[in-house]
Amino acid sequence: MNTPKPTIMDLTKEELAQAVKPAFRAKQIYGWIYHSFVDSFDEMANIPKSLREELNERYILNPLKILRKEEAADGTIKYLFELPDGKTVETVWLKMKETQYNEDGSVAQEAKHTVCVSTQVGCKVGCSFCLTAKGGFTRDLTPGEIVAQVLSVKKDNDHAANRRVNIVYMGMGEPLDNLDNLAKAIRILKDEDGLSISGKRQTVSTSGISTRIDKLGQMDLGVHIAISLHAVDDELRTELIPMNKAYNIASIMDAVRRFPIDTRKRVMFEYLVIKGKNDDIASAKKLIKLLHGIKAKVNLIYFNPYPGSDYQRPEREDMVKFQQYLIDHGQLCTIRDSKGIDISAACGQLKEKTNEEKEKA
Repeated sequence: MNTPKPTIMDLTKEELAQAVKPAFRAKQIYGWIYHSFVDSFDEMANIPKSLREELNERYILNPLKILRKEEAADGTIKYLFELPDGKTVETVWLKMKETQYNEDGSVAQEAKHTVCVSTQVGCKVGCSFCLTAKGGFTRDLTPGEIVAQVLSVKKDNDHAANRRVNIVYMGMGEPLDNLDNLAKAIRILKDEDGLSISGKRQTVSTSGISTRIDKLGQMDLGVHIAISLHAVDDELRTELIPMNKAYNIASIMDAVRRFPIDTRKRVMFEYLVIKGKNDDIASAKKLIKLLHGIKAKVNLIYFNPYPGSDYQRPEREDMVKFQQYLIDHGQLCTIRDSKGIDISAACGQLKEKTNEEKEKA
């Protein structure tokens, strides 16, 4: 059986310098890929033809193909990408702030965007509220398949290479389950000759594999961490995230306290609010106790219902009461306004919809 060629985006610049001769060509190739967004090696004008042919034989350039995309009224775009083996993953382009203009019509401040990136095809964690979990786990993404998601959405939105973007690893998959490939992707994205996205602009969101939170911290990549907490006691958290049996809330909190945090930054705690499950003031009180001594920010997230889900979206007034209780007790807290609510917004939804349409066809 023919194994598909690896993508050149799997390589750090240092690895590429070892793979091509002379080594200085690596920086030029990086420039073509990450600054010029070329579609083929043949477009690399200052690379000798013999080297371009060699690259063509050994590697594919971008491993992703846009299979489908949906755009919401708020500017959110959800992508379904096809990988070289035919598997699919989702990536989301989020507009966080609109472009600000001066009175003369010139741009005062560019629009701000975040890319929500997947790290696996499917997921092993099996969260009861998550649509991705329904499909089980297929495989890890390679570093290049992670990196290519950022590059592909920037290119598709004519977002210049040098324009800043934030990255959150909270798409499909548990990032810390694919830690080595994730870490390599982070290093490639940080490279100053590439997209030059600093660690401060990259956030790893985890369901809480406490031992790997420690390992990520030891790698000293300069990234932020977000914890998908979603519950304040182990009983409910185990219902929502079965992995909590192995990595309970106490072990996660201990690992967070050990994680190297930029003194100006906070640890983000994602709290998915589900009607009648964790949206009451008693839960808010427990959350305050739990976060004592941690420089934290709580992000309350509306549960996005999908067909067949057992859970419901919380009421707006309950979200506001919960938030206000936390703020009144000194805890920084925001409510994440649901983006892309008019499209397949829940993680895994676009993939599921596409699969269902194929079955009906």
